[in-house]
Amino acid sequence: MVLGVAGGVALAPLGQAQNRPYLGYVYPAGGQQGTTFEVKVGGQNLTDNSDVIVSGSGVTARLVQYCNPLDNRESALLSQQLRELKKPVARAASTKKTREAAPWTPQVMDPATALMMRRIETLLREDVRTPACAAFRGVAFIEVAIAPDAPPGEKELRVVTRRGGASNPMVFHVGQMPEYCRKPMITAPRQTLGKEALALRNRPASEAEDRIQIPCTVNGQIASREVNSYRFTAHKGQRLVITTQARQLIPYVADAVPGWFQPVLALYDTEGKEVAYDDDDRFTPDPVILYEVPKDGDYVLAIYDAIYRGRNDFVYRITIGEMPFVRSIFPLGGRAGNLRPVRMKGWNLGDAELTLPAQDAEAGIHLIAANRDGAVSNPVPFALDTLPEAFDKEPNDTPARAQKIALPVIINGRIDKEDDQDVFQLDGKAGDTVVAEVHARRLDSPVDSVIRLTDKTGQLLAFSDDREDLGAGVNTHHADSYFMAKLPVDGTYYVHIGDTGRKGGEEYGYRLRISAPQPDFALRVVPSSTSLRSKGDTMLTVFAIRKDGFAGEIKLDLKNPPPGFTSLPSTLTATQSQGRFRFKVSSIVTEKPVNLSITGSARIDGNVVVHEAVAAEDRMQAFLWRHLVPAKDLKVFVFDPNNRNLPQRVPPELTPEQLAKAQAVVAAAEAKGRRFTERQVAGFARGIKDLYEKGLLTAQFYGDKIAELGLAR
Repeated sequence: MVLGVAGGVALAPLGQAQNRPYLGYVYPAGGQQGTTFEVKVGGQNLTDNSDVIVSGSGVTARLVQYCNPLDNRESALLSQQLRELKKPVARAASTKKTREAAPWTPQVMDPATALMMRRIETLLREDVRTPACAAFRGVAFIEVAIAPDAPPGEKELRVVTRRGGASNPMVFHVGQMPEYCRKPMITAPRQTLGKEALALRNRPASEAEDRIQIPCTVNGQIASREVNSYRFTAHKGQRLVITTQARQLIPYVADAVPGWFQPVLALYDTEGKEVAYDDDDRFTPDPVILYEVPKDGDYVLAIYDAIYRGRNDFVYRITIGEMPFVRSIFPLGGRAGNLRPVRMKGWNLGDAELTLPAQDAEAGIHLIAANRDGAVSNPVPFALDTLPEAFDKEPNDTPARAQKIALPVIINGRIDKEDDQDVFQLDGKAGDTVVAEVHARRLDSPVDSVIRLTDKTGQLLAFSDDREDLGAGVNTHHADSYFMAKLPVDGTYYVHIGDTGRKGGEEYGYRLRISAPQPDFALRVVPSSTSLRSKGDTMLTVFAIRKDGFAGEIKLDLKNPPPGFTSLPSTLTATQSQGRFRFKVSSIVTEKPVNLSITGSARIDGNVVVHEAVAAEDRMQAFLWRHLVPAKDLKVFVFDPNNRNLPQRVPPELTPEQLAKAQAVVAAAEAKGRRFTERQVAGFARGIKDLYEKGLLTAQFYGDKIAELGLAR
């Protein structure tokens, strides 16, 4: 008897939500305004029914193809199907008179068949059984369209699945210059000790060096032991700015030391002489070269990893040209609603204008940039606060020449030269508590601050070098200082600030807050996306960053939630630095992820203070350290567990010839004994049906393979 496959192949009902999708890299990690191009992403828990979302405006994206990891049987089936599609038509019968055979002619390929061939070839090419990192063995191709008027700068790209919801965000840039993109890497295979050469990427000689025309942005991925080179023509007097985005794209790599791609830039002249080199740009791993061209000619820019590692997630973007580049600003911030002029230093600024935060902007750190005739510079951080502001006045490098201040105050100062320090004098009473806090490294200043509190006799009362800030998630060297000290007696006191390495210069700006304690808090919520069933609930983790000794309760709630969302009572007690926040949904389903806002409220000095939690990702660095990397939004997706994805294609009925073949297979099995159990056969059939539904098998091939199993639909 012929077995029916309808019941045996049917998918079992899906129960719990699938795992959250994960993205390990996006390549290229950006593109030029007004262009449409293909992007490759690697990750886990992606599906054929995925959607793609990009934050902000001006960028749209759609999934083109998902390449899931294949098992041996799937790989064999697809390889066989591909061979069938590539077969030429049979030769026409030779004529009896001439005995001349008709020439071979290729099979006429309709567009649907040609598309199937390309999809299968991509699947087989991208399937690597032993990847260097299993976290991005799954691969997807995405078409991205950037509008001509899309705002330049950083955005976030996420993949959304039907049940897993939105993935972690990946940085994606909108650029203003023409872009060059090297071919994306196939998933890097795992290296075996003693046989590393077998896993290396072998580029043809024609791809060893690319010819480009500046200004432009180049995109690439560094493989193990690889150097990427770019040749371009430059002219005498050009002031070239060469900036790299690498760690800025993927700040932390969990299974590598130091925990990120460590790019190195080297620039060579026409004779092959190295004329510029950079590893770290000051305290950041992404190098920058500022180079004034001495003579006309060809120059070659090379990029590689400092210790010659490489993998798919070693993604970079290098921008080369005479674009505006802000090296430093002063002051590093100002008082909200009453901003003073800000001076900037850098390259190619000319008559560029620095766009400051709006007068009604809230206190916090904002990104600002210079604009020169429509060309936008690199963004730099700028702090807004509500306290009175002052500037340091030289000479004030000893207690005898200390600058007198009245509290509270934020001092905008510079460590002007090597081995310099600034000293500020204040009057206090016994029992007063004084807080001193530096914002410098968190504002991209090279200052590695150290601060001290002394009395009029010079006795040291408080000292601080580095203090970790959980909210500065991409910093690994928390170089800003902080102390809170109680004054022992009435009298005069001095706050000293300097650089730990005794360095200084025009770029070494700082903001020093000296005040009584200002109890406050900030919140981080992880992860930055989640999914839940309709009529279900879920929990997120909320971290509290307590400031100036604040030790009060923080009540958590949803701010203006969409219809159907409600939060359950959640409170962080006075001793908690983290807790769980739970919310639920009624019988709703969201077509796309929605943005939620979680707020915390606390009573401080008789007033109710409310702050919104910043969404973040909990990321590991170099096998051990963990960091909260901020995201733009908290994305929540609600799905109907009873709504199954409909197949893209419905399997056809078997032809009479295929039914006859299936009956012959069954008869042979009954005579000689079955080779496979019914359960194994049903599993094989499910795999064949799945490939057909995804549009990867022809109806003829599907029917033949089902018949070979002795089954009939």
